[in-house]
Amino acid sequence: MSPAKDQSTSNKASVSSQSQSGSLKKGQQTKEEELSEEDQRLKDDLEILVEKLNDGSLSVEANSNNLNTMKKFIKESTTSMTAVPKPLKFLAPHYEVLTQLYDKWSNQYGKDKPIVTSLADILSVLAMTNSYEGKNESLKYRLLAKEDTIIDWGHEYLRNLALEIGNSYEENLGVDNALIDRLVKLTLKIVPFFLEHNAEADAIDLLLEIESIDKLPQFVDESTYARVCLYMVRCVPLLAPPDDASFLNTAYSIYMAHNELTQALVIAIKLDNENLIKQVFDATNDKLLHKQLGFILSQQHSGIKLDDEEVQECISNTKLHTYYSYLVKELNLLDPKVPEDIYKSHLETSKFGLGTSGSIDSAKQNLAAAFVNGFLNLGYGKDKLIQTEEDNKSWIYKTKGHGMISTTASLGLIHEWDISDGLQNLDKYTYSSEDEVKAGALLGTGLVSANVSDEFDAALALLQDYVNDPKKLFQTSAINGLGIAFSGTSNEEVLSLLLPLVSDLDVSIEVSSLAALALGHTFVGTCHGDITSTILQTLLERDFTQLTNKFVRFMSLGLGLLYMGKTEQVEDVLETINAIEHPINKTLKVLVNICAYAGTGNVLQIQSLLQMCTAKPKDLTSEEKKLEESEAEQLKEEEKEEKEDTEAAEATEAADGNANNEDVEMEDTDKSIESKDDKLSKEDKDASDASDDEDEELYQGFAVLGLACIAMGEDIGQEMSLRHFSHLMHYGNPLIRRAVPLAMGLVSASHPQMKVFDTLSRYSHDPDLEVAQNAIYAMGLVGAGTNNARLAQLLRQLASYYIKSPDSLFMVRIAQGILHLGKGTLTLSPFNTERSILSKTALAALLTNAVALLDPKFFILNDSNAETTHQLLYYVTPAIRPRMLVTVDESLNPIKVNVRVGQAVDIVGQAGKPKTITGWVTQSTPVLLNYGERAELENTEEWISLTNSLEGVVILRKNPEYMELDG
Repeated sequence: MSPAKDQSTSNKASVSSQSQSGSLKKGQQTKEEELSEEDQRLKDDLEILVEKLNDGSLSVEANSNNLNTMKKFIKESTTSMTAVPKPLKFLAPHYEVLTQLYDKWSNQYGKDKPIVTSLADILSVLAMTNSYEGKNESLKYRLLAKEDTIIDWGHEYLRNLALEIGNSYEENLGVDNALIDRLVKLTLKIVPFFLEHNAEADAIDLLLEIESIDKLPQFVDESTYARVCLYMVRCVPLLAPPDDASFLNTAYSIYMAHNELTQALVIAIKLDNENLIKQVFDATNDKLLHKQLGFILSQQHSGIKLDDEEVQECISNTKLHTYYSYLVKELNLLDPKVPEDIYKSHLETSKFGLGTSGSIDSAKQNLAAAFVNGFLNLGYGKDKLIQTEEDNKSWIYKTKGHGMISTTASLGLIHEWDISDGLQNLDKYTYSSEDEVKAGALLGTGLVSANVSDEFDAALALLQDYVNDPKKLFQTSAINGLGIAFSGTSNEEVLSLLLPLVSDLDVSIEVSSLAALALGHTFVGTCHGDITSTILQTLLERDFTQLTNKFVRFMSLGLGLLYMGKTEQVEDVLETINAIEHPINKTLKVLVNICAYAGTGNVLQIQSLLQMCTAKPKDLTSEEKKLEESEAEQLKEEEKEEKEDTEAAEATEAADGNANNEDVEMEDTDKSIESKDDKLSKEDKDASDASDDEDEELYQGFAVLGLACIAMGEDIGQEMSLRHFSHLMHYGNPLIRRAVPLAMGLVSASHPQMKVFDTLSRYSHDPDLEVAQNAIYAMGLVGAGTNNARLAQLLRQLASYYIKSPDSLFMVRIAQGILHLGKGTLTLSPFNTERSILSKTALAALLTNAVALLDPKFFILNDSNAETTHQLLYYVTPAIRPRMLVTVDESLNPIKVNVRVGQAVDIVGQAGKPKTITGWVTQSTPVLLNYGERAELENTEEWISLTNSLEGVVILRKNPEYMELDG
């Protein structure tokens, strides 16, 4: 190396060493500047204590005093929330020395000696900032120390300890049972501290980690139970089985222990346990409270029977029509409306060709008007369209064919929930000479009785004679009427009437499927063994070609409805379905599965459904494989094909040369006949393959609906599903695209969000007419019963756009009717009691319509067959309920009180007593509650509400201690 180079290298080295030493000095100065005089003194004192402890000459008593002094320093340190306490920072370098000291003392004195446990206590705290991840040293030394001192170290230490307990429990479960017992014992020391210091969430999470949530009730008191239960119930959609059920059971026992019976009833309904529901009623002798519990239970349309007649009346909804009439009278909505009042044809633009849609007077549009009239005046008892003084001028006779069935049946909607008056009005039509009118009266009888159980079961008495009627028209109307009237009631007489129709192989597959559907609605969510086995047996015994009938989807749905919300109880049925050797088994599995997990928000089920939706048909898969092949491979295949073509041409020429040879001619003739036969058989095969493909793809449409059914139970899942739907719309096959608008409608029923209905508005102009028709229906479903002005305007524009398409215009009118359901007083949302309970009957109703609309041309828009007509639309009736709050006194008579109505606020985990509503407006009852709204009593001193959730019919009791002040 040259001297010049050496010189330059040495210069560089000296410069770098100077800069390094300069930076070191600067760092040391900064460090010295950071430590104040007080901090330096603390650091020195702690180091002296460590030295003294390591000095083997000191007595046990002196070392014990030194440990107490060190403990005192750590406890008294004050620091910000984000900084490590200074004593822990200063003792960090000595952590290893102290751990070695512990090993030495434990060998010298024994692990149970107070001085050794005291050192372990300190080491457990020091390990918070010094131990490596996964070592759980804080927990290790805590188990070696006394457990009594655990709460001395504060909240942050206990949170760190809780984390390590969870990790250690998971590692040692099934390995070291003695350690597991000690961890559980330690946890039960920490939980009371968390509960006392407003950290209910930490306490519950810790008990969840060690699978001991059932031990929580013993620690909960009057001041903490409400916050604890609120957090637990909100966690349920995010938990996997069996933790979700154990959380609900624990919350139930806490509410029962603190006499919160209405909230305990809500939990019992969520658990779907009839014994728990009856326990709630047995827990009190207060008859008025029993009635309030009955009103809460009535929203589920359950078939529970109680001995007390007055309470049973509340459960059976017999007074629903009275309270609804009171509501509409107070809101000044009694004047009947006609469809034109919501069509507003004069506002429909005529730039798309014909004039206004009002100029089209066809049977199809008259039928649409009957539906709209029924939805618009639902439950009001009077209208201007169908109930006219002169029967011969009645609207019923302005429709024709099977349209007359639905038009007559719409009378049942107008008299909804009012059984005596409704049946009286329908009575004269049951004697009509027109078969369609009579069939409509039978269906209307079922509609009147929906969601109301009278002691005489009038609908059953009137319809049972027609269930086996030789006329298919009467038979199907009676079956559908029974399915709607007894939805959710588990009525055994309906079972004995309809079950033979399902099993009888001589009965047409259409009637058999509708009977299975009606039984599915009647016994929704009951796992009824006889119906399950009968449906499965029928599917096994029916002819292969019969199972290709489009009505079989309703038999499959009927089976699925039996397992609504039953999650893992469906496993045995799914195994049995594998025995059905037909493409229908895929559809059957999907339908049963989505019903079983409906409203649970189960992520694994959603993922499996998404995988089904992305599965591609065979032809597409082969095309993609071809694209993935290299160019060389493709060229080889092309050359091979050319060679085969050349050989075939040469053979043909040779055959022409020997044309005189008769044998050759005969051979050629045979060959041509064979080739023709081959061609024909190939065409037949292609046709059968196409039908098989259609059957195979059908399950994908149900999978899309399943995404909506499962995700609707949880808010985040709901949002995510809407994003997935847009992807499916872009990349899905025609059937998936047809299902997407329906799924969007299901997930947002009666919740008109701008982003949802604007998307649906775009889909309503889709080139595929069936996609557009389903999007139009979904727009009505999203705004059902809200009178949303923006949606009303969009539907009016669609009426003009589809003026030349009778089917699409019919669907627009249906959507308009649903949008203005009950003049804006009703809802189709399957959730009730502040969106905490999913009504199985309501979801079953919405799902039935969605399944029918997967093929709208064959079902809802078909005029040719009695059982396939629009009457399937009426299956939506069990989902309809008033979105009202009516307050009643102790005699159950309506009273007016002031309430605040505002947007509900999620107060889970918030400190203190936060407001549960925001942006409220004070109103006098009765009031209407929109999606996501909550009501509170304004004057809680004067009235005592018997339920925590003000929704539906609420009983108020006068406060005995209230004294009215003189003005």
